[in-house]
This record gives sequence, structure tokens and C-alpha cells, in this order.
Amino acid sequence: MTITIKQREKGVSFFHALSDETRLEIMERLKDGEQCVCDLTEALKAGQSRLSFHLKVLKDAGLITDRPEGRWIYYSLNAEALEELERWSNRYRAHSHEWAPHPGVVSFFGAE
Repeated sequence: MTITIKQREKGVSFFHALSDETRLEIMERLKDGEQCVCDLTEALKAGQSRLSFHLKVLKDAGLITDRPEGRWIYYSLNAEALEELERWSNRYRAHSHEWAPHPGVVSFFGAE
């Protein structure tokens, strides 16, 4: 199956957003549920401007969503985007003849 230019651009956006340790840590923290930017700032020991940059990259990629409440913004994972990211991973995994799941191995998407 051939991918379109738009699909390729989306894949580039996903993988770029996930190519940074801080952004992966944000994703890890959000897997347990919605979090306020104030909690993320404290947990990551990051300045608000630095954290805002990383949150924007993840949001622009569609991997997270936000909602304002009072003076704070709350962030959560975008399940639809994660499903699309999993389809990207499966596209490559399906064509890898050497890939074989190892019992107990935990991937980005959970236990294999």
C-alpha cells in the first residue's frame, strides 16, 4: 500500500514530535490521564516556556489535546492519533521478516 504525501507528512510530524526525550517524558506522564500544565512543569523540573515549546510540538502533531480550565491548561493524550501512530508502526512491522515478538517485551504501545 502506497502512502500519500499528506500521510507521509503526518508520519514525519509524529516521529519528529516523539524524537525528543522531554516530549517522550510528557507522553509517559499523560498516559496515566489528563494533567495540568502546572503539574507537568513541576514533575519535569522544566521552565514554563521550555515546557510550552514541547507541548506545542506534541499538540501540533496531534498527539495531545488541551483544554482550558480557569487559568490553567490541561493536557491529555489523543487516542485517535495514537491509533494512527500504531498503524504506522504496524505498516513497517508487517513487512519485517525478522521481527518476532519477545515474551514480556514492553513497547511504546504496551506489552507484546
